[in-house]
Amino acid sequence: MTSRTPLAVAAAAGVCVIGLGSAVPAVAAPQAQQDKAMVSLFHGVPGMDVDVYANGDELLGDFKPGTVTDPQELDAGTYDIQVFAAGSGPEGTPAIEKSIEVPAGANATIAAHLSADGNPELTAFTNDTGEVGADKARLTVRHVAAAPAVDVRAGGTPIVSDLVNPKEATTEVDAGTVSADIVLAGTDTVAIGPADLDLKAGSGTAVYAWGSADDKNLKLAVQSIDVTKASPNDSAAVLAGGSWLAWAAGAALLTAAGTLTLRGANRDN
Repeated sequence: MTSRTPLAVAAAAGVCVIGLGSAVPAVAAPQAQQDKAMVSLFHGVPGMDVDVYANGDELLGDFKPGTVTDPQELDAGTYDIQVFAAGSGPEGTPAIEKSIEVPAGANATIAAHLSADGNPELTAFTNDTGEVGADKARLTVRHVAAAPAVDVRAGGTPIVSDLVNPKEATTEVDAGTVSADIVLAGTDTVAIGPADLDLKAGSGTAVYAWGSADDKNLKLAVQSIDVTKASPNDSAAVLAGGSWLAWAAGAALLTAAGTLTLRGANRDN
């Protein structure tokens, strides 16, 4: 596959609006919580540092691939997002300029990454903040790399099979240090790892397989999920529209046209 420049792809994306739609909770939360959302961003497009602006103010500078932001509690509302090549804004022309509607409710991570074919795109995942079993840890694996289907192994034993981009799979494992690797589906050919994961009892962890197999830069990134409290509203969410990367008023980048649905735990079909 010929390598593509993600910034050039992004520059042609145009202007659009992303909306995160929330479900009504079974038990109403206080109004102050209902007006909030928790959002993190994972930057998984290799080779591009960016500066991100919202409503003319810089949110992130020199945002580097492989980085997961801390979750930010955001006010619901609409944000005008501009994404510049690092060091070129705000006087320059933005590579991406978009409006993002952020409703109350979701606890989500927005992942900017490569599709299986190597095109920059966005996938939004719902973070499972539910209680974890005693002496267990919740492990979520998210395939966001330009690579074929993979199996995920812990200590050499497959725990996730035939995972494809941009799907995720979630399981509970015994707490402790786990030696994990990622192999091509149905083989022992290691694509990433092994890497030691410290999975504490009662914790939640998301692992991202990102990068490009053709460019030989596949890597893992790890995100800790706060399972000590539920999200402002326990909600699913939908991203409508978009093409590239964006981040709801705390970190920004956006992606691909169409409708993207936040995928909950174990929704890997």
